[in-house]
Amino acid sequence: MTDTQATTAPLQNARIAVLGYGSQGRAHALNLKDSGLDVVVGLRPGGPSWRRAYLDGFAVAEPADAVRGADLVAVLTPDMTQPGIYKDAIEGNMKPGATLLFAHGFNVHFGQIQPRTDIDVVLVAPKGPGALVRREYEIGRGVPCLYAVHQDATGKATERATAYAAGIGGARAMLIETDFKEETETDLFGEQAVLCGGASELVIKGFETLVEAGYRPEIAYYEVMHELKLIVDLFYEGGIARMLEFISETAQYGDYTRGPRIVDADTKERMKAVLKEIQDGTFAREWTAEYNAGLPNYKAYKQRDLEHPIEKVGAKLRARMPWLAANQPKPAPEPEPAKAP
Repeated sequence: MTDTQATTAPLQNARIAVLGYGSQGRAHALNLKDSGLDVVVGLRPGGPSWRRAYLDGFAVAEPADAVRGADLVAVLTPDMTQPGIYKDAIEGNMKPGATLLFAHGFNVHFGQIQPRTDIDVVLVAPKGPGALVRREYEIGRGVPCLYAVHQDATGKATERATAYAAGIGGARAMLIETDFKEETETDLFGEQAVLCGGASELVIKGFETLVEAGYRPEIAYYEVMHELKLIVDLFYEGGIARMLEFISETAQYGDYTRGPRIVDADTKERMKAVLKEIQDGTFAREWTAEYNAGLPNYKAYKQRDLEHPIEKVGAKLRARMPWLAANQPKPAPEPEPAKAP
C-alpha cells in the first residue's frame, strides 16, 4: 500500500485519545496533531509526562476521561500496564463503535485483554523507535508501519487503522498488512533470538573469549562491541550484500567460512525452541508471572549485565568518545511491577 491509498480522511472528524506519552506515545500524538487531527492525551495526573504533553500543546486528561467520547483510543503504554488500564479506564468508558488501537499485539493475542465485542480492535506498529517516527515525519518522510484488524465491529476498522497510520506518517513510506498473531510472535522472536538476546550474548561471549585468551579488554571491546555499529549500519542501509561490499576480502572469507561454525544448525534448532515458547504462550505466561511477582529475576538479570566487565571497560572508553552522546536516544522506561491487591 502506498501513500496515495491511505489518507487521514476517515479520522478527520474523530477525537483520538492517546494513552501514554513515552517514546511512541509522544511521537504518535505530535504527528497526529500536525496532520490536523483532534488529539487528547490520557495520563495519570501529576507526573512529568502530564506537564510535557501540556507544554506540547495538548489537552491532557486522566485516562478514563480521555477515553469517554473518543472515537479512537490508542494504547501506547508498556505492555504489562495495559490490562489494568483497559479494565480501569477503557472497558467501561469506551463508546460502542469506537476503535481500540495497539502498537503491539501482545495483550490481545495472548488473551491478557479481551476487548468488548462492540468496538473495532486494530494494530498500527511503526517499524522504528518513537524518536525516528517523529524525526522522519518532521522532514516530510515516514517510517513503514504494520497494520492489522483483530475485530471489525463497524465495517470500518481497516480504513481507520490505515488513516491512523497515515496520520503518524507511515503511509508516506509503506503500510504492510499483517495480523495480531504474526506481528506479536515475529516481534518477540526478533527481540529474543537476534536483535537483543542473540546480539548481546554474541558480543559478550566474543569479549570473554578474547579476554580469557589474554588480549586486553579495551581491544576486545572495540573489536566485538564498538565496531558492531558499523556492520549494523550497513545491514540497515542495504542488507547483507551491502555489508559484504564494504568489508575487506579477508573479512568476507572469514564471514563465509567461520560464521556458519559459530551460528550453526544447532543454533537454529534452539531458535525454533524459542519460537515455539512464544507461539504456545510459554513466554507470555512466564513474563506475566515475573511482572506480577515484582520482577525479582528481571532485576537480578539486569544487575548481572551491569556488573559484567564489558560494561565497566565500555564506560571508560565511551567517556573518551564524546561524539557518542550526540543525539543519543532515551532508554525505555523501567517496568513498574504490579501492586499487591
